[in-house]
Amino acid sequence: MSPQPRVEMRGIHKVYPDGTVALRGVDFRLQQGEIVGLLGENGAGKTTLMKILSGLLRPTRGEIMVDGSLAHFRNPSDALRVGIGMVHQAFNLVPPYTALQNIVLGQEGAGPLASFRTDEPRRRVAALLTETGLEIPLDDPVESMPIGVQQRVEILKTLYRGTSVLILDEPTSALAPVEVHDLSQFLKRLRAGGKSVVFITHKLKEVLELSDRVVVLRNGQVTGEIATVQATPEGLAEMMVGRKVVARVSRAARPPGAPVLVVRDLRAANDQGAPAVKGLSFEVRAGEVFGIAGVEGNGQSELVQALTGLRPPTGGEITLDGTRLLNLNPLELYRRGLGHIPEDKARFGLALNFDLAENSILSRQGERTFLGALGRLNWGRILAYARDLVERFKVLAPNVRTVVRSLSGGNQQRLLVGRELSKQPVVIVAVHPTRGLDIASTVYIRELLMQMRDDGKAVLLISADLDEVVELSDRIAVMYEGVLIGAAKTEEFTREEIGLMMGGITPKGSAYETPASAPAAD
Repeated sequence: MSPQPRVEMRGIHKVYPDGTVALRGVDFRLQQGEIVGLLGENGAGKTTLMKILSGLLRPTRGEIMVDGSLAHFRNPSDALRVGIGMVHQAFNLVPPYTALQNIVLGQEGAGPLASFRTDEPRRRVAALLTETGLEIPLDDPVESMPIGVQQRVEILKTLYRGTSVLILDEPTSALAPVEVHDLSQFLKRLRAGGKSVVFITHKLKEVLELSDRVVVLRNGQVTGEIATVQATPEGLAEMMVGRKVVARVSRAARPPGAPVLVVRDLRAANDQGAPAVKGLSFEVRAGEVFGIAGVEGNGQSELVQALTGLRPPTGGEITLDGTRLLNLNPLELYRRGLGHIPEDKARFGLALNFDLAENSILSRQGERTFLGALGRLNWGRILAYARDLVERFKVLAPNVRTVVRSLSGGNQQRLLVGRELSKQPVVIVAVHPTRGLDIASTVYIRELLMQMRDDGKAVLLISADLDEVVELSDRIAVMYEGVLIGAAKTEEFTREEIGLMMGGITPKGSAYETPASAPAAD
């Protein structure tokens, strides 16, 4: 007979006020000293289930047992009192505060600053660093830290509150390979110390490497549970989707065309006025995907914003088909053939409180196709166009007048990608195009980008997902601290070499070691 579970959830149902059924009688257990991977498509109920376990949501029906006793969580503080804490995908840190201040904030029975003047919190945090093996600069503000270090701060903040059950939501979505390795080692140390871990992910490779057991949800129900040693990527994908899925996209060899997007000595500053893009030069050619890999926070956001008219460059030159683009606004850039799949769809891509039809024509609402008499919007044409877009790009929604905010993240992304690709751009700038998406949506969007490439379009792919960059790109450059530290054809790199360069280390004597401002290799 198996030992008593550290946590057991029985018959968990969750129905939201609008009638949406998120969970349909889910049973879930977690043993002491165990790492469980929680898999599922977007909208499968993974995060909802863990928000219930961490006290952020209340179940409509069902019960939670902790160490054999019935537990009722009114809020996250109740869950923390029995040792259950959750680290969310969007960090909850105060940017100007130091790591130490963020870790102890709200603890020690003091206000946000008083407890920082004592030595006791520092001693406790130092002991926690020794116990976990994590390293962070305690006195640096978190806003100056890479995303991987910020994640460590968030994890330490949760552990500082006495957590023995740690829930991580998409913990590797923005990490470099070396940081993923560090996180893996850390989780294994936690397990060895008797702590339990649940991590929500879409990445089959990581769940196979990190977990002891895998639980798969689909449509709010458990569709599979298996010991990791018995699991295969194909089997897990089928449990997630309900059918066989080919997890990789094929990239057929083809000669590229002439340069379409040409960037020379581009410079841009961040929001604080400090240099973020430091003299970048590269070309993206017709019929190719040029991938830029790198850990977030190394100037990629500022680069994309400078290319797409969202941030004024401080120097350099950008041309599209020989026409200079510097300092044009996003609408004018779209008219010249530049498409953009932004990293933050809520901020730059979609109007979440608008419906699907309204979002489907954003940036195109002034075109004659969608206008009627006296320049007014022709809603008959708009609705017909939106229905066609939804059908072609497989967006799951009740109808085209549904508010976009109510869609799953995967369907929001399909709508955004469909809208941008339907504009038939000459070049598409795609930033983290599949982040947080389930395997089916990921494959679908990658196939769309490959189709763009095969149709002779130029694709600039910027992603922190190394697998994505390697799978899709004909050529790869690595961005580190605002410069490109390497550029070559994809087959000339190894994953290990790219991973090292993402951490700022270029292998000595490598054939693709290039100056920061040099154009991409032919």
